[in-house]
Amino acid sequence: MKALIITTFLIVFSIINAISQDISGEWNGKTKRGDKLITFVFKIKQENSKYSTTMDVPTFRISGIKPSATTFINGKLIIDGSNVGMDYTGVFNTEAQQFEGTYKEGGVELVLNLKKGAVKIADSRRPQEPVKPYPYYEEEVVFENTEVNVSLAGTLTLPNKNGKFPLVILISGSGPQDRDESFMGHKPFLVLSDYLTRQGIGVLRFDDRGHGNSTGNFGNATTEDFSKDVLSAIAYLKTRNDVDIKNIGLIGHSEGGIIAPLVANNSKDIAFMVLLASTGISGAELSVMQSKTLRQFPVKDEVAYEKNTRRAIAIVTSNNSESDIKKELTKHYNDFLRPILTSLNVPEKNINLFIDGQIRTSIKPWSRFFLQYNPADEIEKLQIPVLSLNGSKDSQVNAKINQEGIRKALIKGENKDYKILELENLNHFFQECETGKMDEYRKIEQTFSPTALKEISNWILEIMKLKK
Repeated sequence: MKALIITTFLIVFSIINAISQDISGEWNGKTKRGDKLITFVFKIKQENSKYSTTMDVPTFRISGIKPSATTFINGKLIIDGSNVGMDYTGVFNTEAQQFEGTYKEGGVELVLNLKKGAVKIADSRRPQEPVKPYPYYEEEVVFENTEVNVSLAGTLTLPNKNGKFPLVILISGSGPQDRDESFMGHKPFLVLSDYLTRQGIGVLRFDDRGHGNSTGNFGNATTEDFSKDVLSAIAYLKTRNDVDIKNIGLIGHSEGGIIAPLVANNSKDIAFMVLLASTGISGAELSVMQSKTLRQFPVKDEVAYEKNTRRAIAIVTSNNSESDIKKELTKHYNDFLRPILTSLNVPEKNINLFIDGQIRTSIKPWSRFFLQYNPADEIEKLQIPVLSLNGSKDSQVNAKINQEGIRKALIKGENKDYKILELENLNHFFQECETGKMDEYRKIEQTFSPTALKEISNWILEIMKLKK
């Protein structure tokens, strides 16, 4: 899930240590991906002779991206965005007063030139997004994962400033996400939190570590690490007197849906759980499925392709050293993928980029953990009420296959209180759709199906009612 989602639209930028000039301020540039013109804004600050930068992509309403390291020496800018799977190299053109460079991510290579100055951002709010002032209490909060010295920043919304309320923690999907789970011009967690809070349910949503206003390194973290960030959120909520600590629930979307069971099985404070587009099969099996259904090139022999995909997974999940895995994986991809792409007349340069991107993504700690993790093992242990929702047109997580895995796990674990629903004509982000394909997400004005919103809130309120 991670590589497929972030490769679509995540770009990162920062600058450090200019020798002869101060490059603090805003820089912006535009580039084209297919027929889509993408605008980037880079906000650079100088601190102790070094530069730090956050990047926004207004086209997709993404903000707060933080790269892991950047150097600027003799006019050459090199950005190491390995924490989010990208890199950028640019040279400053003194005559044109701009950086002229190339952005790479996976098999994608884009020309990206940057000029200094702010750019006017048009309001692209989607119809369902709430407008302030809200008819409820909102508070910016920060809590700590002391185990790894990470500060997590988020937003807490409560039906009223006074009182004690049931509350859900929203857990985002794969890739570095902000508290609104912003993607393709949509903010589904903002819409969901607004809806639930208006129904009397408090919500905590927060920026992933290393993203937005949260600290830490996203690129070195695994699904298990993210579960510990959620455990830190629970510990924080228990310090407040306006949260009903006996009624704290989790709502996890996509990868968030496989994080949530890990959290619940390591905490006695979770009262219920909602799984949105969650998987019920192993990461390895999901990856095999996605390698076929989301692949952007044809193959002549699907059986051989699947066999080679499974071989790549076996290499990645072996107990060998990282250097040995990288070496073996490089040979395997050159023997397996290169002939396929060459037969399709893909330029060698692009093939090299694609294979290099596949290798860098595969050896990340996240990938190695994900491929060996089966959420059904954790779902089986759950003895709390569970609601599982999947869209019938989800092209990333097949509803029938994954809900069957979830159902079997709950039955095996003898869970007595669960509800599993496949919602018609909804995609991976619970938008009403035509095809369910990823390139359709941004074209849809709806952010979150009202049917799905009602199912979630009604189920939670019913759980609260039964507990009284």
